[in-house]
Amino acid sequence: MRAWRHGDEITLGPPKQRAVLGLLASRVNDVVGFEEIIDAVWGSEVPPTAANGVHTYVAGLRRVLEPGRSRRELGDVLVSTGGGYALFMDPEDLDTTLFAARHRQARRLRETGDGPGAAEVYQSALRLWRGEAYFGVPGPFAAVERTRLQELRLTVVEELAELLLDLHRPADAVTVLSDAVAKEPLREKLRGLLMLALYRSGRQADALSLYRETRQLLHEELGIEPVLELRDLHNQILAGHPDLDDPAPPELLAETPAAPEPRPADLRWPAQLPCRPRGFAGRHAELARLRDLIERDRHRGVTTVAVLEGGPGAGKTALGLELAHEIAAGFPDGQLFVDLRGSAPAGGPPLSPLDALTFALVSLGIDRPRIPDELHAASALYRSVLHGRRVLVVLDDAADPEQVRPLIPGGPACVLVTSRRRQRGLAARDGAYRVTLGPVSTAEATELLANLAGAGRLTGPADEIAELAELCGRLPLALRIAAVTLAAEPALTPGDLVRRYRLPHTRLDHLAVRGDSSTDVRAALAVSYQGLPPEAARMFRMLGCCPSSAVTTQMAAALSGLTRAEAYHQLQVLVDHHLLEEVNGCLHRFPALVRVYATECGEAEPRASRMAALGRMLGLQRREEALRQYEESAA
Repeated sequence: MRAWRHGDEITLGPPKQRAVLGLLASRVNDVVGFEEIIDAVWGSEVPPTAANGVHTYVAGLRRVLEPGRSRRELGDVLVSTGGGYALFMDPEDLDTTLFAARHRQARRLRETGDGPGAAEVYQSALRLWRGEAYFGVPGPFAAVERTRLQELRLTVVEELAELLLDLHRPADAVTVLSDAVAKEPLREKLRGLLMLALYRSGRQADALSLYRETRQLLHEELGIEPVLELRDLHNQILAGHPDLDDPAPPELLAETPAAPEPRPADLRWPAQLPCRPRGFAGRHAELARLRDLIERDRHRGVTTVAVLEGGPGAGKTALGLELAHEIAAGFPDGQLFVDLRGSAPAGGPPLSPLDALTFALVSLGIDRPRIPDELHAASALYRSVLHGRRVLVVLDDAADPEQVRPLIPGGPACVLVTSRRRQRGLAARDGAYRVTLGPVSTAEATELLANLAGAGRLTGPADEIAELAELCGRLPLALRIAAVTLAAEPALTPGDLVRRYRLPHTRLDHLAVRGDSSTDVRAALAVSYQGLPPEAARMFRMLGCCPSSAVTTQMAAALSGLTRAEAYHQLQVLVDHHLLEEVNGCLHRFPALVRVYATECGEAEPRASRMAALGRMLGLQRREEALRQYEESAA
């Protein structure tokens, strides 16, 4: 920290006195409370003399900031007011204020297309730095500000380097980045930019040497490998990938007529999307949200990963295909569709990540013998092939994040994933957007029935149509089956179908298309049930013995004979598989058709086990009733 008065540098005094000034300067023209100053300078280790210390440091600062002022005069610069102190000065006289203002100005110039002007402002911002911020200044506030300002400085360096590369000045970018990398050796983005700048300066060997140095440093210091983007960049430099070459300067582009980008002769541009689902209806809010997210990411030049998750029959694949067909024109470099078979035990185990990659690479025109047998290498080849390409990848029926991650390319791509399970890992680590699909609204259910059965088939009172939708659980798969039934039997009315579906123990028998397991609600629910771990499957059967659709954690514990903690864990497993809905921390609820299926599964439990479960439930109800009566009498 340094300060000048009328052009002459002044001595700021001992470290804690400079810490007080730093805090006041960060809140210039604002009152900083007395307690805030103590916390900022001493933190949790406050000595008994802290209050006297603050008065001493403020007095010392007044002597150097306003020499000649008597102790009785109020002063104009460092003022005591409102239970604290305020430093009054022009904010433009602070380097930190100037630095932030120039950063904003440079960004504005860059966004408006004035690259050279932005580069000059970026460089003028960096010239304000003279060493480490708050060097030698003690206290928690100085430590936090030191880190914040250093992060901001590095952000400016990275933005300037990216701009210099865009301006075809890789040698200048090397100069800017080399000093920053020396000071922040573990910041991988700086190293990646320096590798690219070296490569574009004709120094491929230096770029590769820098990667080896980076890999060794990260391994020794942190025990980790470089991030995926850095590894991909290394592979592209090794291969001399054309996308890394410095594009032609704007003046040359103006002289040469624009030509379509050539596509490599050995690559195919697949169009694998299955047909759009007929009669699709509803999901307007979900579609609008997904379109907005994809458009926003497209402008940022980043990969969109969106996960459509929900229970069996919720219409995840139908929504994914509807969206994919809507946006396909924005991804002219190809549309891949991979069935990961995450919940299809009848068709064999889930597709392995390597098999999925092999299918995708063959679809892109890569000869099978060229595809590596190692997952990491195959994934690197996949990303290299799709680097910079606008591709749409639909991954249907994913089991877990490990199936999906190797198939996420970089750049302006979009990946749509459907899954019966909650994919929190993809959201946490890969920034995926999660869209959970539940039952559709009554209006959307009516629209779907009309689209498939024909509007003229929905005769009868509106409340009858609404009841039909409810008996189908407002589940798209069940609604489609009902609509197909109406279309196939002209004499059948919606009222007839309502009466057919009203009996719970035969409802699932009717919600099926004979000879097609993919349009059978019971079969769809069975796949999810069979994919449960044994303890969760037992919990599902025990809950089926209970006549209520809503279940508390305590009820689940009584039915299953588990502790409350164990029961809650198993309930969460069922929630993750979308076989149960979590209302709040202690209350869960079955979706309508899942309730019917759970009852069927519960009946398969041995009679002695069911009787014991119901006995524990009855004991719980008696205890709760006794407690309620006791509380009423006490009141």
